[in-house]
Amino acid sequence: MQRLIYPLLFVSILIFSCNNSSEKRDTSFLKESVGAINGLQIVISNQLWNDSVGEKIRQHFAAPADGLPQQEPIFSINQMQPENFTDFARTYRTFLYVDLGEKDTVKLKKNSYAKPQIGAYITGTSEEKIIDLIEANYQNIIEVFKASEIKERQRRTNISLLKLDSLQERFGVSLKIPSAYRVASACDDFYWLRKDLKSNGSTNILIYEVPMNVIGRDSTIIGDIVMMRDTIGSGYLPVEDDGLFVTEEAYAPYLFTTQVDGKFAYETKGTWEVKDAFMAGPFVNYAIKDEANNRYLIMEGFTYAPSMEKRDLQFELESIIKSAKIQ
Repeated sequence: MQRLIYPLLFVSILIFSCNNSSEKRDTSFLKESVGAINGLQIVISNQLWNDSVGEKIRQHFAAPADGLPQQEPIFSINQMQPENFTDFARTYRTFLYVDLGEKDTVKLKKNSYAKPQIGAYITGTSEEKIIDLIEANYQNIIEVFKASEIKERQRRTNISLLKLDSLQERFGVSLKIPSAYRVASACDDFYWLRKDLKSNGSTNILIYEVPMNVIGRDSTIIGDIVMMRDTIGSGYLPVEDDGLFVTEEAYAPYLFTTQVDGKFAYETKGTWEVKDAFMAGPFVNYAIKDEANNRYLIMEGFTYAPSMEKRDLQFELESIIKSAKIQ
């Protein structure tokens, strides 16, 4: 199903408490946060968790991630009761705290118990009010959590980087790429970066550019992007037995709008396949509108990992692409 989604504004009840008042909060004493990428602690009583409130939380925060060939949740969630949310348990990087109280409120707080950390607090005067608050605010909360996880993934990448000056010389773009990647193919108009996985498979990044008129408007956008990537994939990626690397035909990719390095971009998520072969996997394609250079800069990440879950592999690719700095 095609979806064109524009950035959402927070509803008025959502408060982002960043501790950024005139007195800057000292966080030097805080412990370093812990947790796997895309892990989310749900702090809630068993009674609420096992009732309709818990169902609503699972519906949204463990919903299937877009663009994957098999169902995997947006976040790997783990529930704990409030009385157990102490000491080490409070150092998880992202958490959602839900309880009953005297007011209906939703708050986002940074670095409450560790750093970096984002906590979302939802308090309702009844179960029905909590459900209403979740329904009204879950999209914004998820976006904040995902942005925080992108930063954490990029922080881990920065520990050991691949030096690739030629990318900036050719395309006017720099990326923070893990040193585990290598250049699989490069020419004047196309770059292919690849990381081999310990099990059978790889994660990959493609970089190229197309004229502005290649991608149209409104109803033609998704078709134009599919045609563009199929043309490039079929022409530049070697496949055995004369197969073609193309967009899977059964389902239209998901289409969103976003920004990369402050520039408007189309974000497309879907499944690639090798025509007439049993090879397929997820891709995320960013078509970045670079008006200064009269082009769309295309950066795509795709995974081939038949025996592995792919959510976090794709998330790493997204984090790499979102580190782009364009001249």
